[in-house]
Amino acid sequence: MPNPVEIRLLRAERRLEVRFDDGAAFSLPAEYLRVESPSAEVQGHGPGQKKVVSGRRAVGIMRVEPVGHYAVRLVFDDLHDSGIYSWDYLYRLGREEAERWAAYEAELATRGLSRDPPARR
Repeated sequence: MPNPVEIRLLRAERRLEVRFDDGAAFSLPAEYLRVESPSAEVQGHGPGQKKVVSGRRAVGIMRVEPVGHYAVRLVFDDLHDSGIYSWDYLYRLGREEAERWAAYEAELATRGLSRDPPARR
């Protein structure tokens, strides 16, 4: 599996750019990375347990922290920080973004949920 040669946080654009040694490059939105977090909080503890995370359209990434030589931990401004994004997982997220995003939006629609945060009163 390819390894990243550059990871760049574009905080204002709420994106993470990742370039791999096979030439693949992805510009991944923070919202997409948040709703696809590899954490147990999102993915559950087994097959079929994935949670649908709504209301994260405006989420940003505060920090990118290295985890050994195999992954990064993303710290989001909604304080979610338990996902460890391996190089393999980041690569898959980049390659599968269109399909995963379409499935996410369809699931939100099915459940009557929104990408927007709930309105404050």
